[in-house]
Amino acid sequence: MPTTKQHIVCTACGAINATASDRDATAAKCGACAVQLFAGKPADVDAAAFDRQTKRSDVPVLVDVWAPWCGPCRTMTPMFEAAARVLEPHVRLLKLNADDAPEISQRYGIRGIPALLLLHRGRLIAQSAGVMDTQRIVAWTRAALSSTRETAHDNR
Repeated sequence: MPTTKQHIVCTACGAINATASDRDATAAKCGACAVQLFAGKPADVDAAAFDRQTKRSDVPVLVDVWAPWCGPCRTMTPMFEAAARVLEPHVRLLKLNADDAPEISQRYGIRGIPALLLLHRGRLIAQSAGVMDTQRIVAWTRAALSSTRETAHDNR
């Protein structure tokens, strides 16, 4: 069976890296800047990096839309960081400050934060608002991805 390539966008420089799907992605480094592609923690992004990550990566992307003044957002931060250690490299975790990217909140109809957006290849898979602990973040993400795979399989 031939090895397939998956595209992973570097969170440091934005370069698109083609990696072999049968290789350990946790050890992969960016071909442009040599930064590790998965660091086991969420990356802070602006609107442009959000769009690049969500549209150009073959890896599903889980985004925590938050704001520094939001108490519940700050409460969820360590739990989202712990979820990154569990979900990466199968899911990219990002943090997007809603105050710095109001157009993203508007695009996805976000009315309350913290909000989670799960996207794959530019398509919204699932969305949720409110604080979740690590276990719920991981379970919610895996359930949404599993349901998407089952739907895709049923449509073949």
